[in-house]
Amino acid sequence: MAGFRGRPVLLNFWATWCPPCVDELPLLDRYVRDQAGHGLQVIGLAIDQPSSVAKFLQKMPLAYPVGLAGLTGTELGRSLGNTEGALPFTVVIGADGRIIQRKMGRITGQELASWSRPG
Repeated sequence: MAGFRGRPVLLNFWATWCPPCVDELPLLDRYVRDQAGHGLQVIGLAIDQPSSVAKFLQKMPLAYPVGLAGLTGTELGRSLGNTEGALPFTVVIGADGRIIQRKMGRITGQELASWSRPG
């Protein structure tokens, strides 16, 4: 995360076995491709087995970095406000490092657009 310091980041917790997670991945991928580095930096954090994620990403490559958190990712999500430990879970972190948005469940294009606006 240190490489993204000073830039707003959208951190999306997901898993290959989570249908709503998989459903929102094309929206995030399209957003990243359309913004070409000018919007939020999107980072996926897979709460899953590395082999499952690798196989999934071969079938559906994403235009943003995906980290592997395994089961410890659930605890990271809880520390960021996901008290239920459910997926998908998205956190938007401002350029100053403060959490400015949390969303439990599948995100919408309208939410993503509003989170991308400065201020």
